[in-house]
Amino acid sequence: MTSTAPTPASAPRIEAIELHRIEVPLVRPFETSFGRETVREALLVRVRTDAGDGWGECVAGRDPFYSAEYVGGAASVIERYLAPALLDAPAVGATRAAQARADDPRSTGVPLAASVAPTLAFVAGHRMAKGAIEAAVLDAELRAQGRSMGEAFGAVRDWVDCGVSVGIAPTLEELLDEVAGYVEEGYRRIKLKIKPGWDVVPVGAVRELLGRDGLLQVDANTAYTADDIPLLASLDAFELLLIEQPFAEEDLATHALLASACETPVCLDESILDVATAVDAIERGASSVINIKPGRMGGYLEALRVHDACRALDVPVWCGGMLETGIGRAANVALAALPGFVLPGDTSASSRYYADDLTEPFVLGAGEHRGQLRVPDAPGTGVTVREALVREWAVTAPIELTR
Repeated sequence: MTSTAPTPASAPRIEAIELHRIEVPLVRPFETSFGRETVREALLVRVRTDAGDGWGECVAGRDPFYSAEYVGGAASVIERYLAPALLDAPAVGATRAAQARADDPRSTGVPLAASVAPTLAFVAGHRMAKGAIEAAVLDAELRAQGRSMGEAFGAVRDWVDCGVSVGIAPTLEELLDEVAGYVEEGYRRIKLKIKPGWDVVPVGAVRELLGRDGLLQVDANTAYTADDIPLLASLDAFELLLIEQPFAEEDLATHALLASACETPVCLDESILDVATAVDAIERGASSVINIKPGRMGGYLEALRVHDACRALDVPVWCGGMLETGIGRAANVALAALPGFVLPGDTSASSRYYADDLTEPFVLGAGEHRGQLRVPDAPGTGVTVREALVREWAVTAPIELTR
């Protein structure tokens, strides 16, 4: 897949913004150190413009456990502040090319937010809410231009390697059965959620199951403290790809201590809010791998900036997941096709989480593409939202905001 420069186009005019709160059943409970989920409560944003519609997905969870943001709060801040600001703006676009990047020899012609992000900047934080709106505007604008997200982002691959995130299981036997099933399906990397008391033994058992050549990493979701550095360093014995976010998101110092105490690369997730925090963490020695989650960073356009900065610093990145439906998954797959994404991401097939998806399902490839997903190449996200399911899974009446 090759990139082309954006074609000149006037920014679409936003005519209405819809908010849809839904609950999507999970095929199996998903447990992390933050808690256990059996359904995915999601907030969808639909932007109606004079050039067509676009959809975005907010990655905030039902409760403010992983992040200070949560679905109800995101819906409220969009309804009260963000949507009115966009509707009042004369023209808002997400894909006007930035000259700074055009002058960069590594540039792939990726469009950057020239009006969405500044329009919403008066609201402090709420990156997940902002990211959902930006994604919807981006989808609408690219559909109007006839360009896919992969093309706009600068994708260099038509297929991306897929990893799978495995939650904390009730028993070790159930964990091994689940992992064996994912290996049989063809996933190219296994990520285990860990917490104090569920770490060395399950990691060792999964390593034995996978063999020494199987790609394995762990994710602690901030569950540990500095006192646990010796325990975490002992995971070196299992030849992991990385240890992800063992300490609190603000605690770069302890992450740097762990990085100096172990051979396994330390990766940051919750700590990385934008390009500035990513570069700071790398320069402090707190992280040598970055997990890029667009929603946590305020949108795909900031995620592109983080990708560019990490690539310039020769720091590998991979695409994290937040149990997205096909709407968010499509954009994540497009992002993961960029050149800096050299590790398999949490870009699993739809069936990993959902028996039925909001879009056509993402299915793992076969043959030479076993364990990979194809990058959508139709305009925008490249997928079609199944609006009947949006209505069926609604937990509240949709909200429509107009000029």
